[in-house]
Formats: sequence, C-alpha cells, structure tokens
Amino acid sequence: MTGEITLRGKVLPVGGIREKILAAKRAGIKDIILCQENKKDIEEIPAEYLKGVTFHYASDIQDVLDFALLNEKVKNHINFTFDDENVK
Repeated sequence: MTGEITLRGKVLPVGGIREKILAAKRAGIKDIILCQENKKDIEEIPAEYLKGVTFHYASDIQDVLDFALLNEKVKNHINFTFDDENVK
C-alpha cells in the first residue's frame, strides 16, 4: 500500500509511483493498493514494468480495508481475551 489518508478516511495521491512499483516488484509484491487519482500515473508506465502486478485503486479507507483485511482465521492464534475471573 502506498498513499496518504485524511482524518475523514479519504485516500490521497502520492508521488514517486514508478519507483515504488519497481521496488515492490523487486520485493516480490504482486498486489499494490494505490489512490484512485494515481491511476493516471500507472497509464504512463511502460507495460513491461507492470507485468505480474495487479493494481487495486482506493478512494477511501473502506476500499483499502476491503482488500487488505481478509476473513480468514490464523492457525494456532493466541487468545488474548479475558474472562471475568482473570481480570483484577
């Protein structure tokens, strides 16, 4: 993910998109979340640099959360909940 989020949850565009995409590809990242307004920056990048990467565009924080957070449960998770007997 790259971008900036306002206090009201709006996702703002950022610069340096080309460099960030190249760094993500080198790191093996295949899905990138960007601000909807940065879509024009992607269209200016040659297709050869975009191969193997899927872009997900967001205009508000809910778009980001819908993609980034999964409904899957983690195996062997640690239970951090307390019942009334364990609270002092």
